[in-house]
Amino acid sequence: MPDTQHVVVLTTLPADADAAKFAHTLVDPRMAACVNLFPPMESIYRWEDRVQQEPERQVLIKTSRALVEALRTAIRDLHPYDVPEFLVLPIADGDDAYLRWLDQSTRS
Repeated sequence: MPDTQHVVVLTTLPADADAAKFAHTLVDPRMAACVNLFPPMESIYRWEDRVQQEPERQVLIKTSRALVEALRTAIRDLHPYDVPEFLVLPIADGDDAYLRWLDQSTRS
């Protein structure tokens, strides 16, 4: 049976954004157990009917499904983009001890 109570949320930030501050804003109040900040990368995408290319950082957020809406609201409030990436990927399986840690880290 898939573990649908845990999720990974993906978003991106501009490469020059304070990604550590962004991550702390999600982890400190326990909306996320862990936020991984990937090194800068180039993103090529269509925006306002033009192909754009900008340096960004991929942000990977581990949390519980119950916190997705709170996380969505926080990211909308914190994010510098008009339309931030917000993709929720279910965790199909994982190490029991790690998933317990994820639960404990996102509990008030």
